Amino acid sequence: MSNESRSRKVLAIVAVLIAGGALTFLAMGGIGENLVYYWSPSELKEAGEGARGATVRLGGLVAPGSIERGDDGLALRFAVTDGTETVAVTASTVPPAMFREGIGVVLEGELAGDGTFHTERLMVKHDNEYRAPEEEDGRSMEDLVKSLQLENG
Repeated sequence: MSNESRSRKVLAIVAVLIAGGALTFLAMGGIGENLVYYWSPSELKEAGEGARGATVRLGGLVAPGSIERGDDGLALRFAVTDGTETVAVTASTVPPAMFREGIGVVLEGELAGDGTFHTERLMVKHDNEYRAPEEEDGRSMEDLVKSLQLENG
């Protein structure tokens, strides 16, 4: 193998390594700024001042007796708990239909200076398993469907 052939191979390998390093740097360079952390109320409280202003996902259960709706229908206040700590939440979004006390929620937002978590993104946790309604009061599924049809015209 000639020196010229060997130097071309070395040059090609160096070029590939430089290009790979540059692509890795570009891909990973801004990733820290775009990460959204998932925390429980206990972890959020432990983080203290470090959690303020950062965009995080808060997950937990809607605390019983904590749901308050604003007069405008959009403002919503409630508390999220993990059984150990509780965080007050204000939401400026219409909650999903399944939103209720005791349901698991994931909120994306920021912790304000007063310790309240502000969110515009509220998601409820649920399983994807469909269960047909059980027969209640001896009524069959056909009776339930007929009653729904009568109610809806």
